[in-house]
Amino acid sequence: MRIIAGKHRGRNINVPEGKSVRPTTDRMRERVFSMLQHHRYPALLGARVADLYAGTGALGLEALSRGAGHATFVEKTQSTFSCLKKNVAALKEEDNTSLMKISARALSFANEPYDIIFMDPPYHKNMVEPTLYCLLERDWLAEDGLVIAELAVDDELTLPDALKIVDDRKQGQQRILFMMRS
Repeated sequence: MRIIAGKHRGRNINVPEGKSVRPTTDRMRERVFSMLQHHRYPALLGARVADLYAGTGALGLEALSRGAGHATFVEKTQSTFSCLKKNVAALKEEDNTSLMKISARALSFANEPYDIIFMDPPYHKNMVEPTLYCLLERDWLAEDGLVIAELAVDDELTLPDALKIVDDRKQGQQRILFMMRS
């Protein structure tokens, strides 16, 4: 895995051994970040981003590489969290990041809301919906913020009333949802 564009372009990202992590593919990350250039979405330059179920941190690190101002990474698995810390350090992004070793479904209240929130939970575990409710209840999403969730094409999802899907793309067995406040 590597960073696709920006100041860290071409830099490798470590992936923990085993099957506990399913990183967002380079192709899907490129697609997501191309879509983010649309004027209806928050600007990435200077944005506060959160990467939930962060795994390797690929989405948040890609955002930082492309100009985001700050990234908060949320990952609860110890071995994966250690790999994430190494990736942040390898890119020398410690000053622009916060790392939280906690479940994304048990977030505390945000000190400041996020412009863009990425979430890539394990497929078929029904984690997207409760995480969306948590984000809204704990003030993680800015009023004009965007949530981007990756899920399996056959995952079922009922959105909170406060959110609407503004884009829905499928690629192979992956589905990407762009959601904003209703």
